[in-house]
Amino acid sequence: MCCSGFLKIMMFVFNGIIFLAGGAVLGVGIWLKVDSGSLLGFLESVDSPEGLFQLVNVSYLLMAVGSVLLVIGFLGCCGAVQESRCMLLTFFCIVLIIFLVEVAGAIVLLVFKDVANTLLINLEEEVISKIKKDYGNDESMTSLWNATMDTFECCGYRNYTDFTDSPYYDKTDSLYPNECCNATVSLNQCNMDAASDSDVDGCFYKLLELLEENAAIVAGVALGIAVLEVAAMVVSMVLYVKIGKKA
Repeated sequence: MCCSGFLKIMMFVFNGIIFLAGGAVLGVGIWLKVDSGSLLGFLESVDSPEGLFQLVNVSYLLMAVGSVLLVIGFLGCCGAVQESRCMLLTFFCIVLIIFLVEVAGAIVLLVFKDVANTLLINLEEEVISKIKKDYGNDESMTSLWNATMDTFECCGYRNYTDFTDSPYYDKTDSLYPNECCNATVSLNQCNMDAASDSDVDGCFYKLLELLEENAAIVAGVALGIAVLEVAAMVVSMVLYVKIGKKA
């Protein structure tokens, strides 16, 4: 009886953590989706090459994973408290599937840096072409780029030259966006010399850095959740067998 009670407590603790982790992942996914002031929002508007879908729709993946973690956490807790063999078996099967998916995901993360870098390089020509054509002319696109450059403290896709010959450049007599210049250098006149002296990093490098950092965080969180899942699967099967013996 004491052993059974201890297992229930452990099952509740493990699944409580999984449930909270699911809520956190779901929250991050929702935040990414509603955060329109980011370069990912711009990438969604670009006719991107096949494969970029994995980057711009990462918010949907996080929301799906978070939702599934919430469900399995709930099933595990209820199954332990109510001593339901059906819930425990369902919990075990779902967690096993999720665990296998996470193993596959971990392998993808190992090569994520190279994949992201390749995809972003392939986008370069199209993104720069769109900047030269629409920046300063298309209000929504211009606002999105301004918000992105302000948030990440970057300039253009590669550098300030991306804006050369754009509608904004022509309308302002050969000036560049203020984000492309250091305030102390430009003195509100972000011309070619000021932009060159400021040497602000392109958003390509900032985005790649952001993706790499988040990939490492996601990999660490996934590893922690995977350990909890293995422990929870073991405890659920022990409880499943004990409840079956009582019946």
